[in-house]
Amino acid sequence: MTDQPVPLPIEGVLDLHTFRPQDISQVVPAYLEACRQAGLLEVRIIHGKGRGQLRRGLEALLARLPEVISWAPASPLYGGLGATIVRLRPPDSGTPR
Repeated sequence: MTDQPVPLPIEGVLDLHTFRPQDISQVVPAYLEACRQAGLLEVRIIHGKGRGQLRRGLEALLARLPEVISWAPASPLYGGLGATIVRLRPPDSGTPR
């Protein structure tokens, strides 16, 4: 198996179940930036319910990203506590990257 980058469709939904936990800190910022560049300013990140460790790690990561305006649990229709909705600044807002 190779560690070559795998292209992801930029559709505003990122399912973290397909990634190793140690890759999340690289995958999430890159995906959010790609969404911003594509004009998708609201993104759903699926992390599952479980014990909440992945969700807490995601929230800590989101708190450090200047392009993130806010985040909240998804509505029950879109995953409830198993997903997080992230609001992003537009790419032309002067946010450093």
